[in-house]
Amino acid sequence: MNLMEEQSTEDRRPWHGPPWWRRWGEEPRGFRLPWRSTVLLTAFVVVGTHFSAHHQRGGRAPLDALAFVLVLVASGALLWRQRHPVLVVFVTAAAAMVYLGAGYPFGPVLLTVAVGCFSALVAGHRRAAWAAVGMFWAGHVLVAHWLYRWLPPPGDTAASWGQELVVAAWVAALVALAELVRVRREQWARERAERAQAARRRADQERLRIARELHDILAHNISVITVQAGVGLALLDSDPEQARTALITIKAAGKEALGEVRQVLDTLRTPGDAPRAPAPGLDRLPELVEQAGHAGLTVTVEGESPRLAPGTDLAAFRIVQEALTNVVRHSGSRQARVHLDGTAGVLRLRVDDDGPASGADAGGSGSGLAGMRERAAALGGTLEAGPRPGGGFRVIAVLPLTVSPEEPQKRGATPEDREDR
Repeated sequence: MNLMEEQSTEDRRPWHGPPWWRRWGEEPRGFRLPWRSTVLLTAFVVVGTHFSAHHQRGGRAPLDALAFVLVLVASGALLWRQRHPVLVVFVTAAAAMVYLGAGYPFGPVLLTVAVGCFSALVAGHRRAAWAAVGMFWAGHVLVAHWLYRWLPPPGDTAASWGQELVVAAWVAALVALAELVRVRREQWARERAERAQAARRRADQERLRIARELHDILAHNISVITVQAGVGLALLDSDPEQARTALITIKAAGKEALGEVRQVLDTLRTPGDAPRAPAPGLDRLPELVEQAGHAGLTVTVEGESPRLAPGTDLAAFRIVQEALTNVVRHSGSRQARVHLDGTAGVLRLRVDDDGPASGADAGGSGSGLAGMRERAAALGGTLEAGPRPGGGFRVIAVLPLTVSPEEPQKRGATPEDREDR
């Protein structure tokens, strides 16, 4: 785990108090306070307050030390508006309410309340923002229409209700804008989460696809290598020529596995590039039958395959390959039958063997059957596997034919092509 991940973990530690309050000063590592905007806003409020005082002489109380303290408190609190928006909105509202209640000139101090309320609403603390604005509004009405008799400046009169309507319109516009920004931010957050989830889903699907490819490639070729290695060891002294043939088969199976693994790995290194060799399909079924023959399994093919889309062709080839591999590894039978039927808009694959299981289920107990089912399901097809009524094991796959008439027939890689990999 790197430093940024550690910092992110620190930030996600649960807080067991109220959701809008954390201990003062408890900032996440790497958190940066908005110093620049707060300093600029404070300077604007202070200068604007001076300017307002010069234009409201005689009607409001003159500025003194308390006025500047209240202005600085209201402006300085905005430094924590992103980290503690609820606390900030109440501090700015209270400071502005005391400022106006003391009779000081109207001015930019009201902007601090607007910024605090805006920050709280955007952060999702709607109740707190509305409560703070309501408190400020109630205090303003109380001072402007009742307490003005006993508060400075002396001789002040009640505010007009037209002025109250203007303030109410200003507050409503501010709240509406903040709510709009909050909704847009939530929408953007949902869209980002959906994109991230879709990316994770695509990554998981790609990981499963590569796992299936590697499993099918390695399981088949290693099964051939294992069988031929046993034959070679058994005949090394009694029949050296047959042992040599077994070693040649092992070499060919190893080269085949290495070439296909490289092709899979190339898609990881350059995901946007086209593969350097065609993906295997049912046109390579004779090679598959020949490899099974080297492993001691006689395979009979019945029927012909129609033209298939590349993805369907690859899935069909891998399903037959895995089914024959399971016969070699798990069945006592030395014969298997592959039946192909491409009618009624679907390709029906059936792989049968007659022998009993040898130490394990004939169909295999690992991830091979699960991988075949995933391949069929990814194309909208189905796969069934289980014991046959008369003995042995049967795999039946039904895959939809999705090839278009204009799509050219996909060619398989020739032995010379594979030699160059």
